[in-house]
Amino acid sequence: MTDAAERREQLKQVYLEASACTRCALAETRTTVVFGAGNADADLMFVGEAPGANEDKQGLPFVGQAGRLLDRLLAEIGLERGDVFIANVLKCRPPGNRDPRPQEIEACRDYLHRQVELIEPRVICTLGNFSTKLLRGDPTGISRLHGQAEVHVLGQRAVRLFPIYHPAAALYTPSMLETLRADFARLPELLATDPPPQPEVMEPVPEIEPEPEPAPEVAEAAPPGEPAEPEPSPDQLGLF
Repeated sequence: MTDAAERREQLKQVYLEASACTRCALAETRTTVVFGAGNADADLMFVGEAPGANEDKQGLPFVGQAGRLLDRLLAEIGLERGDVFIANVLKCRPPGNRDPRPQEIEACRDYLHRQVELIEPRVICTLGNFSTKLLRGDPTGISRLHGQAEVHVLGQRAVRLFPIYHPAAALYTPSMLETLRADFARLPELLATDPPPQPEVMEPVPEIEPEPEPAPEVAEAAPPGEPAEPEPSPDQLGLF
């Protein structure tokens, strides 16, 4: 089993890969990749839809009004942002905050699955309709599912999903705030529950590799002006 220090290092590598990602057209319009931030050993993880304008500028998730409400709801159950990990389905902002497109979701899916596998949360709160439908693999809406925990396999890890309304919903519909509070109040109990059994991971069968060709004795120098590999931002990586 991978220890915590090794998982952190692997998560940093996923961040470095995502920060230079060009898998879809959003790479052409983003300001910053919003990988996610928080505690790399968090028992509780939140997954939203996609970064907005403020997140795109700052490189951090949930930094606007919805984020402040999320902080408040966490405080009411004795937690703070440094105790959790927050990410989105998409790591780049769709122009005009439009809905994510299928090819963009597919391009980002692997990053989210690897985050889940390395952070090993006990509970994942899906925030709103979009992330709930995606992570459950089902079109059922949030109004029928909120506050009901279910076990699902994401990538290679079984997790307990707990759909709740997106905090932004309470900004537009104040009566929604009490529903959010009631769902948040269940989180301490869920976090105290034993994690679900993990699926067996099949070890890959090693392939017989052909004999490598001799490497040149002198490696070519990088072209002048070649950009250096990006370093993890302490702000973006939160408590790694």
